Amino acid sequence: MQSASQSQIVRPKRAPLARRKSLRIFRMAASHRRNMPNDVMLGVVLSFVAGAINAGGFLAIGQYTSHMTGVVSSIADNLALGLVGLVGVGLTALVFFTAGAACAAILINWARRHARRQQYAYPLALESALLITFGAIGATLPHAPIMVMVIAPLLCFIMGLQNATITKISGARIRTTHLTGMVTDIGIELGKLGYRKVARLAHHAPVIADGKKLGVLVPIVLAFFLGGLVGAVGFKHLGYGFSLPLAALLLALASPQLRPRMSRAV
Repeated sequence: MQSASQSQIVRPKRAPLARRKSLRIFRMAASHRRNMPNDVMLGVVLSFVAGAINAGGFLAIGQYTSHMTGVVSSIADNLALGLVGLVGVGLTALVFFTAGAACAAILINWARRHARRQQYAYPLALESALLITFGAIGATLPHAPIMVMVIAPLLCFIMGLQNATITKISGARIRTTHLTGMVTDIGIELGKLGYRKVARLAHHAPVIADGKKLGVLVPIVLAFFLGGLVGAVGFKHLGYGFSLPLAALLLALASPQLRPRMSRAV
């Protein structure tokens, strides 16, 4: 007869439930099956990456590439001043940002029909590869004038690709490469919160703020700021190599969906 100690089954220690849950959300961030935690996780990570690329790109070429409002305004200004060369630079940035967004739409729509599980992983993997390319170009062509002509369109393409990807994933609720709309929405919800007391005193119908919306938007805005800080510091100390950890982060999001699914035994 076995002793009580021998009969006991030694089970491996399991990670705490909260940790397992957060890791699962990270692994499922690029899944084709969407829910709010997945969308927020992916939005925060992509916003961090966009902020880092935007800041690092500015230090590299003296130009922001993540939002097109300033680009379109500069095209109009330079056109009025007769600065045709700068108009061409702005138009190139606009065209490549648009091309990146179109590329994301093509990849996602193709995958929905041929590889549904990978529909959101493909754009993230492509963005990872392009960030590696960005780092390689910077290491190969340091301080060459042609480098700016190549890097600026490349970064604009990456930003268009990323913004269109999260837009399609979240049903246009989340954008990651610019903050104007999100900061506006945060202000609206904060205004609702501030008006509650006024409405109560004036006996008006109550105004209800969307706390869930704030819970999505605020972390994304903070992630963009943090990414900008990390990107600026990273480029200062690592140069173009700062793009490699960002590429690895994106690949970590995409890889669980890119791995072939194991077939179940019959």
